[in-house]
Amino acid sequence: MKNQPFEIERTYNAPVEKVWKAITDKNEMKQWYFDLEEFSPEKGFEFTFDAGDKNIMYTHICKIVEVIPYQKLSYSWRYKDYEGDSLVTFELFPEGEKTRLKLTHEGLETFPQNNPSFAKESFAGGWNEIIGKNLKGYVEKAG
Repeated sequence: MKNQPFEIERTYNAPVEKVWKAITDKNEMKQWYFDLEEFSPEKGFEFTFDAGDKNIMYTHICKIVEVIPYQKLSYSWRYKDYEGDSLVTFELFPEGEKTRLKLTHEGLETFPQNNPSFAKESFAGGWNEIIGKNLKGYVEKAG
């Protein structure tokens, strides 16, 4: 049970094209996700960003492993100077004018378990904020 991936699903009042652009365009991503220097939704593309809390910043190292336009985006997610390797997958399901997004983050158990920043609860809190609040607000706002 311990190795269950973290999953979150949300339905947004926005078409799939708009949600796809929000998760693959670096100018849109910085509005709700992280400020990435570069991002391109192409298999093999690598990107990094720094994020953390008030105590410590972590360098995230990611590499895109799968892209199916308007349907699926997966990338590896690890941390500089820490062991562990995980996979983040965004899946989009059009439901009329709305879009259901399912995010899966697997491999969390490979990170150092003695570090509270890498606890499943910590990821759950982060993704709930990012997917449940920030992205929803971004894609549903007018304009």
